[in-house]
Amino acid sequence: MTEPTTQEQSTQSPPALSDEPDAPPPPPAHWEADVIAADGGTVHLRPIRPDDAERLVGLVERSSDQTRYYRFFGPMKRLSDRDLHRFTHVDHDSRVAFVLVLGDQVIGVGRYDRYPGTDDAEVAFLIEDAHQGRGLGPVLLEHLAAAARERGVRNFVAEVLTQNNRMVRVFLDAGYTPERSYDEGVVHLTFPIALTETALAVAYEREQRSESRSIARLLTPSSVAVVGASNDEEKIGSAVLRHLLAYGFRGPVYPVNPGTRHVHGVPAYAGIEDIPDDVDLAVLAVPADEVAGVVEACRRKRVRGLVVISGGFGESGQEGRVAERELVASARASGMRVVGPNCLGIVNTDPAVRLNASLAPRVPGRGRVGFFAQSGALGSALLEQARTRNIGLSSFVSAGNRADVSGNDLLQYWATDPGTEVVLLHLESFGNPRKFARLARRVGRTKPVAAVKSGRHVRMTAGLAGTSVTVPEESVAALFASAGVIRVETLAQLFDVGTLLAHQPLPAGDRITVVGNSTAMGWLVCDAVLEEGLQLAHEAPTDIGAGGSAEAFRAALQEAVDDEDVDAVVAVFLPPVTRRSAPAEFGGALREVARGARKPIVATFLSTEGIPPELAVPGEDGTPARGSVPSFSTPERAVIALAKVAQYARWRRRPVGAVPELTGVDEPAARDVVLRALADAPDGRPLSDEETIALLAAYGIPLLGTHTVTEVEAAVAAAEEIGYPVVLKSTAPWLRHRPDLGGVRLDLGDADAVRAAFAAIPSGDPVVVQEMAAPGVATAVEIVDDPSFGALVSFGLGGVATDLLGDRAYRTLPLTDLDAAELVRAPRAFPLLNGYRGAEPVDLAALEDLLLRVARLADDLPEVLRLTLQPVIVGSADPEHGRRSLVVAGATVRVGRPTARVDPGPRRMRAAM
Repeated sequence: MTEPTTQEQSTQSPPALSDEPDAPPPPPAHWEADVIAADGGTVHLRPIRPDDAERLVGLVERSSDQTRYYRFFGPMKRLSDRDLHRFTHVDHDSRVAFVLVLGDQVIGVGRYDRYPGTDDAEVAFLIEDAHQGRGLGPVLLEHLAAAARERGVRNFVAEVLTQNNRMVRVFLDAGYTPERSYDEGVVHLTFPIALTETALAVAYEREQRSESRSIARLLTPSSVAVVGASNDEEKIGSAVLRHLLAYGFRGPVYPVNPGTRHVHGVPAYAGIEDIPDDVDLAVLAVPADEVAGVVEACRRKRVRGLVVISGGFGESGQEGRVAERELVASARASGMRVVGPNCLGIVNTDPAVRLNASLAPRVPGRGRVGFFAQSGALGSALLEQARTRNIGLSSFVSAGNRADVSGNDLLQYWATDPGTEVVLLHLESFGNPRKFARLARRVGRTKPVAAVKSGRHVRMTAGLAGTSVTVPEESVAALFASAGVIRVETLAQLFDVGTLLAHQPLPAGDRITVVGNSTAMGWLVCDAVLEEGLQLAHEAPTDIGAGGSAEAFRAALQEAVDDEDVDAVVAVFLPPVTRRSAPAEFGGALREVARGARKPIVATFLSTEGIPPELAVPGEDGTPARGSVPSFSTPERAVIALAKVAQYARWRRRPVGAVPELTGVDEPAARDVVLRALADAPDGRPLSDEETIALLAAYGIPLLGTHTVTEVEAAVAAAEEIGYPVVLKSTAPWLRHRPDLGGVRLDLGDADAVRAAFAAIPSGDPVVVQEMAAPGVATAVEIVDDPSFGALVSFGLGGVATDLLGDRAYRTLPLTDLDAAELVRAPRAFPLLNGYRGAEPVDLAALEDLLLRVARLADDLPEVLRLTLQPVIVGSADPEHGRRSLVVAGATVRVGRPTARVDPGPRRMRAAM
């Protein structure tokens, strides 16, 4: 592609040249980013600077004749001083340029120049030949388009030689549909740069591929160096090397230790640069103050990834956090991803790799579970727990301080990893909760994701604060529910659920039957089934009796599996004291039935946990394969795991839903209300009643006629205007929704009643005079803004009792039609809306429509930081009399600067904090 260097070279008049200032204004800080190339390597992207002149010269000189010809439409060998000055001196407004930096070299540059007096800008790229094919052109295009949108540019224009098909594909593959024209061997392209759903989907797909490959580079190295390897078995460098060798890593292992010639019998090297062959992965086990030097040496060696076992970084205080940021910045700028620091390490059980680059001496066998844990100290215990339960893993990553590689990266990798069928997460915090929700929702449609999160009731440790954001518990719950994540409360439950998911199919429904040889145990299981909200397929458990044979057990199990009214089976076996062979016989019967079943079977078998040998269907390497039956120490734990998996199966069966088109929405009018309020108060303020009415009306939300008054006669006048009967409400926060405290006076039929009610309302705050709603059930709808996550829609019934009990349900944006239906039905008090004790059911469709309108408002206007509709009075539908079934009787809105609900922007790695 070209950007003309003189006016004669262009088929269209280029942006006017001007004398640029020697000291251009600084660009926005968020324009700088670390990005991942299509091959998984990292590159730093930033606005161009005047001191990039020599780097730009080097880029052009290293480029081939063809690349320069495609870029400049001529055999340019070297940039003129005039061109070099113009390219490196931009105003970051009408003229913007980004460079891609790897190490100390610029390997790519992209720019746009706005045509004066228009909203069009010409765009051009140059990528060094050695780095073409890495997807860097699309990355530059995304970032240039985002910057251009911020500056009011609407369309990009490009001039491309007809033979430069690769550059034309850059625009087409980015989801744009350029208009084309041809002139003397040049293709003229024009296309809008608005962030469309298509362009966003393309960006997400590229993000998934590149981030997945970046993790694959770490988990599938062809060679590993251990920097800090030692013969002293008390040191972590000794442990890592021993574990690599003992597990049988399939490639060469290089100990690095300047003080010895051999480590554990393997030739050692004084430094990583002394290794004669390429090194894919370096494991760092050196003191924290030596890490920076080792990273620099790894850059020169062109190492592809780092696992930093060393501690003494973010967990140690502010100085350590600064060193951690510098570590990540240096590694990313050199093309490397970082696991850690202060981590346990990584494991890949693939027989073609056999990587145990961790402090764990023993790892589980090959399996179908991908496991991510933040805590290094806890990671070793988790691996041992998986091993003792006979749960096979595909791969394991302990991220430690999670300065770079996080759970989101692993979700991207496991999403397409054919060896991983189940994902288990131990989370202590979120780095990017919005992205986690998006990724988990996509992964969960094909592979179950189960997670346990620490810190539900306590704050996270200081060591995690630097790379985490605080997410309130209700936001976490809404996030997991919307994304289909199976949330468990304890690590034991995480393993329980993971064992079941890895070995048994998903249930098709909630109908459970019980088969066993103990009546007492069978009824305990039945109680647990009902306690967990599941259904009993039959009124009583099937009991073969304490003296029943293994064949009777097999027959009863097979009958349960064949029963069309059964979705899952719980098997209970307590061994007869007189038959030592019973465990093997009964286990064989259970295994035989499970091997061919399409329904999940769980067991309480000898009170064992995991997959006991009697219930294991051995895989190729001896690890339990699918069809193995998980056993639980108590029937309650078996049923809890089954209930959580059944809930996930319901989510997965549920259609995705759609965000419906809504009639009667006037977004420009609503935006005008918000922008005028922010013009008065840039830091934000509550909206007045008049502004609130106008905002809600723009989204078709029915608010009762309302006037706010401060004097009794004004209240009477307002009541006369509205029409009797009316309601008087105090605006004092502690009285606003409290008729029990006298803050709300209902059904006032005349002026005298209004005067008496006005005098009786406590406090001297202003009073709201409002139309009296028809009878119905009081509910409450809210938009709650979480600065780290975005907006949540909250729904619950009104009243002090439900407030006290916290009976509110939450969902994340965007809200689909199915989300709205679920949200209405989620509170425990929902029966009050659905005909409880003979009452007439309310108009649920009207409630769902209201929720969709509120969610649309929140999505359109991120400046709305909080919106409360309370009470929302909903009654039965009454089409014969034309009465509204739903009205909003109270509303408060606060606007301010947007927080997390913003344009997702171009692809970028999470900032090192």
